[in-house]
Amino acid sequence: MRRRILTILALLLAPVFAVCLPPADASAQKGTIKIATQTPLSGEQAAIGEHIKLGAQLAVEEKVKSFRQLGFELVFVPYDDQAKPEVGVANARGIVADSDILLIVGHWNSGVALPSSEIYKDAMLPMISPANTHPLITDRGYPNVNRVCGRDDIQGPVGAGFVAQDLNLKSVYIIHNKTFYGQGIADTFRDEAKKRGLKVLGYEGTEEKANFGPMIIPVRAKNPDLVYFGGEYPQGGLLLRQMREKGVKALFMGPDGIDSSEMVKIAGDAAVGSYYTTVAAPAASGEFAKKFKQRFRKDVEAWAMYGYDAAAVGLKAIEDAIKEHGGKRPARAQVAAAIRKIKGFKGVTASITFNDKGDPVKAKYFVLKFEKRQYPGKVVKVIEQEAPGAKKS
Repeated sequence: MRRRILTILALLLAPVFAVCLPPADASAQKGTIKIATQTPLSGEQAAIGEHIKLGAQLAVEEKVKSFRQLGFELVFVPYDDQAKPEVGVANARGIVADSDILLIVGHWNSGVALPSSEIYKDAMLPMISPANTHPLITDRGYPNVNRVCGRDDIQGPVGAGFVAQDLNLKSVYIIHNKTFYGQGIADTFRDEAKKRGLKVLGYEGTEEKANFGPMIIPVRAKNPDLVYFGGEYPQGGLLLRQMREKGVKALFMGPDGIDSSEMVKIAGDAAVGSYYTTVAAPAASGEFAKKFKQRFRKDVEAWAMYGYDAAAVGLKAIEDAIKEHGGKRPARAQVAAAIRKIKGFKGVTASITFNDKGDPVKAKYFVLKFEKRQYPGKVVKVIEQEAPGAKKS
């Protein structure tokens, strides 16, 4: 009898407890959604990779509360691709195996992004790149691959056009670091330079990382007006410094691979007077810069803003997909489709709308000059241009 009475009381009181108890944590209702990044977090290119990661992390942290209200716990998971294709691909396999990951923000190196994105494509995992500029990133036409930055087949010609038209120079010597990115943009610069009537006095690739002396000898002998370097700051900074030490007075230009405070640290005083092009707007001292410094205790650099925007537009697409599918966890393909539907997303770098290839419909390209031994350089020219139309792979 006592047991029966307790059972009846429990049934009578159950609705009361359901109302009075605090609501269950919404994050436990529908599970976890993860946002991953892949950038170099160790090695010589870690400085930029870290900024991209932190920008994406900030975007995720700002959305945790919103996703809990939708019934999901939002988790940020960074991966270190070490700027190495084989590491990026190995990481990519682990990433796609985790069904909770609905978005990958990455990479920094196009040579890592291209093979890794083949893995993402097979799993239809949405990828939004903050920094990969090689045309093939989007020219393959994969429905899940996108970027928030411009392209090298525009950036390279922008640099060559500036050299010919604005600086009125007549000759160039081109050096690249034999990477997919470095040689690719060097090629686009060279092709446009020739169209503009510039004399290409030399074109050479190297994997050298420390002693550029033997390469500088022919540069000095041919005495070009400008040396163009296709590659990243670890080699570019040393090349420039050693050129000046050996008496080469030619102007120097590189692409967005040298768009880093590390370029100035490595090149030292030799950086003064050099130019670089970039698809990344220089970091401004605005609200974003303030909250970035407050959160991470360091000054924001340009690529952090693009990491932030890549993650933020992806998170918006995930939210849209959740709402479109009745509050349920969306499939990766549904998120990929939602990314392409976004129009005029107000990022910290630009208003973002993707075309049918995953490029931003319009992107800005900047030419900057290191007028002082400090980063960033001074903007001397800005060009806004539409992405090229679809091409067959």
